[in-house]
This record gives sequence, structure tokens and C-alpha cells, in this order.
Amino acid sequence: MQAALPEPEPDVARPDPASVADDATRARVSPVGGHLERGLALAELILARAQDAGPPGGSRLPTERQLSVDLGVTRSSVRNALALLEAQGRISREVGRGTFLLGRSRPSPALGRDDTTGAGQSGATPAAKAAATADFAPADVMTMRRLLEPPAMVLVVAWATAADLEEMDRCLTLGERATTFEEFESCDLALHRCIMAASHSPMLVSLYAAIEAARHGQVWGDLKRRRSSPERRSQYQADHCAIVDALRDRDSGGAVEAMRVHLARVQEHLNVYDPAAELIWR
Repeated sequence: MQAALPEPEPDVARPDPASVADDATRARVSPVGGHLERGLALAELILARAQDAGPPGGSRLPTERQLSVDLGVTRSSVRNALALLEAQGRISREVGRGTFLLGRSRPSPALGRDDTTGAGQSGATPAAKAAATADFAPADVMTMRRLLEPPAMVLVVAWATAADLEEMDRCLTLGERATTFEEFESCDLALHRCIMAASHSPMLVSLYAAIEAARHGQVWGDLKRRRSSPERRSQYQADHCAIVDALRDRDSGGAVEAMRVHLARVQEHLNVYDPAAELIWR
């Protein structure tokens, strides 16, 4: 009797190396963990790819649509990640030109990431470059913020687009989900930058870049960290919502007042003196 021959094993599809790489990419930004954590992971992935693709300063990033296709994520996820990178000063988004990678600087032990602001790097404004070389006193920073930001709300009300307001809402959502000082501070920076950019005034944005660079300074960061608490972050988040609501309603007076109240609260918490307050903010 002839022994039965073993049945042939079924063909097993061998994975394509490119698809394996794509799977690895998606695993790094998979929907596990918090929304903000996924945004930060995606931001780091976008940054790493941009740095591998060319020189660190001034390289142009792919469009949001292309990044979405390349990384297998939604465009809104890409937009969130780019907002975080912009708040960290690691990219520069220029209307009509695209998104550009800024140079890297020394690592920041406090934040566990590169402490870059774009100031002093390729594409930075002269004002931001000057701010990068000095560590301004928090009182000075707050005085300039209170002189600049509330009146700017009139321009934002006049010129903000639907896309600008959508970006503000995205920053608010990220701020709501932030659980640490570092996370909330990144979202705070992103929101204020987004609001000022919605003025569509190149000069105003250039002036604000110097203030933002100063907010990355060690003196400012140490003071904010010492004075931070979950309760205060919750108050700031409520202030942010009030500002954006007024902007959405095209309420110039309400937006100016909401920003004024917010900055006065920040200054009170930092316990720094603003000599302009007695003259202007009564």
C-alpha cells in the first residue's frame, strides 16, 4: 500500500518591505493613549522625516495632504502636529509659501526636547533673533504683551478666516486635554500664536515673534513652572475659550476685554509689576 503524500502547504504571502515600514510608522502614531500624546508622537515623526530629508535650517516640508498620505493619518492629525511643532519653534508656517523646518539648538533639560524658538535660526525675524540672545524679565514680557495683544484683537476680528478660527478651536481642544505643565504651555503658545497670525499683519506677527521668543527664556519658563497649578491652567483655559468665542462672534470689544482680563490674570499669578497697568488698564 502506497503511503499518502503530504498535502502541499498553502502559499503564504510575504510582506512587502515598504508595507512593513508603513506599518511601523502607523504603530508609532496608533490610537493608543491620549489625543495629545498621539499629536506629540506624530509631531516628532514629521520632524524626524524632515530632518532626514535635508539640511536642518530652511528645508520645506511636504504639504498637509502629502504628509497625511505618507504617514497614513488624517489631515486634521497632521494639522494638530504641525501646530505643536510651530508652538515649539521648530517649524515656520508662512502663508502662501509653505511650512519650513527651522534649525535645531541645544536640548532643554526641563522640557526633554530641543529648546528651539526659531529665533536666531534660519527664517527668524530680526526681532526674534535679538530676543533669542537675551533672557528678558517676566515683567518686561508681560508689559509688552499687554500693550500689544489686546488691541490686536480688533485686527483679528476684522481679518480672521474660518480656517483661522478652526485652528484656534483645535488649539483649545489640545489645551483641554493637556495634563502636564509642558503640554499645556505648548498649547498655550500655539493658541496665542494662532490668534496673532489671524490678524494677517506681517508686521504684527514679526513683533509678536520677539515676545514669543522671550517666553521660551529660562527665567520666564522657571517662573511660570513654579507658579503653575491645575487650577490656574483651568482658569487660563476658560480665558482662552472666552477670547476665541468673542473672535468667532466678531465682537471686537469683547475680544479686547477678554484678552485684557486673561493677561491681567497671568500677570497676577506671576506676581510681576507692570508699570503700564496703572495708566492703561484701569
